[in-house]
Amino acid sequence: MHRSAPRLSRILACAALPLMLAVAGCSSDSGGGDDDKKKEKAGSSASASAEGGGGSEGSGADPGKPAEDTVAPATYAKLPSPCSAIGSSSVRDLVPGASPKGGTAGKSSDAQARANCHWKGSDDKGLKGTQYRWLDVSLLRYDSEEALKASGEQRARENYGKEVTKAKAVEGAKNVKSAAATGIGDEATSVTYTLRKVDADFAYTTIVSRIDNVVVTLTYNGAGMAGAASPSVEEVTKDAVKAAKEAVASIGEANEKGAATKPSGGGSPDASKKPATAGS
Repeated sequence: MHRSAPRLSRILACAALPLMLAVAGCSSDSGGGDDDKKKEKAGSSASASAEGGGGSEGSGADPGKPAEDTVAPATYAKLPSPCSAIGSSSVRDLVPGASPKGGTAGKSSDAQARANCHWKGSDDKGLKGTQYRWLDVSLLRYDSEEALKASGEQRARENYGKEVTKAKAVEGAKNVKSAAATGIGDEATSVTYTLRKVDADFAYTTIVSRIDNVVVTLTYNGAGMAGAASPSVEEVTKDAVKAAKEAVASIGEANEKGAATKPSGGGSPDASKKPATAGS
């Protein structure tokens, strides 16, 4: 009996060895799995961090810069009364016998976007005939438009060109000439021509000028009637330049206390709605 005991012990020890190895193996697998998960998690975090940083740099975004460029507000927010755009003394000189003396304002649905005034008069010199004069001033103001991505100045510059083209296209006009006019606003063009009507030769000068976001169109014409000699184009142009400078200066004077602020409900002029004028 005493010999069987060692043998039994060896059998039990051999039987227990695979079990211990199995347990050790499982324990090793379990520990390795946790390590792999930790490494995988750490790697994912590092990757996410790297991607996040790279995304910010790759976008090129400047945190100090707005997402979209904004359009600058229009410099001039209102128009002067059109009949006060030219001084009363100048009206007396340019349009003798003007009636009414204060001029006739055109109708407008928005006086802060478009306005117009004209004067006409005759100076009867008896046997020497009569001198007739007509003076007209039109003011068009343009607001900045976010939807169009265009400032008031840009819109006025575009429509300034259209007004010049319109001035050159008067039906029946002869000897049409245009030239840059200096010293009037930011840019200005004079258009001169002659026109025959009511048995008289009329000399015309139209000066289209722009001051920032406002376009000013001034037309001056005259003729001699009942035997009187008509003024020359040069004479009419000289007087028109004087009046145009006053009209442009009136824009700044009207906005001295309210520049760069939009009026409530302020609109933009529609050339098709501008009051019609005629030098007749």
